[in-house]
Amino acid sequence: MPQERRFQVALIQMVCSPDPEDNLRRACARVEEAADRGARIVCLPELFRSQYFCQREDHTSFDLAEPVPGPTTEALGKIARQKKVAIISPVFERRAAGLYHNSAAIIDADGQVVGLYRKMHIPDDPAYYEKFYFTPGDLGFPAFETSVGRIGALICWDQWYPEGARLVALQGANILFYPTAIGWHPDEKEQYGAAQHDAWRTIQRAHAIANGVYVAAVNRVGHEKLPGAAGQGIEFWGSSFLSDPFGVVLAEAGVDGEEILVGEVDLERVEEVRRDWPFLRDRRIDAYGGLDQRFLDKALSDLEIE
Repeated sequence: MPQERRFQVALIQMVCSPDPEDNLRRACARVEEAADRGARIVCLPELFRSQYFCQREDHTSFDLAEPVPGPTTEALGKIARQKKVAIISPVFERRAAGLYHNSAAIIDADGQVVGLYRKMHIPDDPAYYEKFYFTPGDLGFPAFETSVGRIGALICWDQWYPEGARLVALQGANILFYPTAIGWHPDEKEQYGAAQHDAWRTIQRAHAIANGVYVAAVNRVGHEKLPGAAGQGIEFWGSSFLSDPFGVVLAEAGVDGEEILVGEVDLERVEEVRRDWPFLRDRRIDAYGGLDQRFLDKALSDLEIE
């Protein structure tokens, strides 16, 4: 079957309850609705099956994890097959006893899991204690072949790093999806909130521009304060959006409501932008050797070590 050049993508911006089964049921219903509205690929937010448990370090939260394939991919795989829609399904992955990942399963329109991404960049900040839970990904930054072409799926904290976006784009991805769980600390929102939100939106639009790809970011909404967690919880800021390959925001959700955001991808736009702004052509791949270093310490490099 010839690949579609124009198609609809959908982002499921949702409130996540304390009940994993309720979250899965509502997610499935929204994916079905998105498919009925014409979406050919649908993305759910990061760790959508639970509230954001990383606000605290609690060993019982590991009970939320599941294998891949597992219950979530099986439920969504049935819908993918019935509706002939590809789905990006974030999963708290139990790989083995004591070994867990923050992952995204790529389910194609035939219901099969065709790929898995494991979050590479793991944050450790107040109320975002992810290093306690997640082993850093070991699958690199792959692109996946789907019924709508090659795509990439990176997760939340990954969205701040240009290297991951570049590597996925260099493998032929036309769309980068970023399932996300990000928000404000309520006591910091007045002072820092606007700048934080603007930086989040700007960095992802920059990935679209630098790589000539569509970028789709999907976030949860609502205020979540877990028992035993310090502070006032997190106010997730929604604002899911789809950007074209030159950073033009084509569709954007609000900050405080559930929404199925649908937007159109036109693969001819990728070709058009890259012809006019040939960043991939003009890259100096011969001069980027330092990118594999944590930091280039000039003082140390000047030392002569016998």
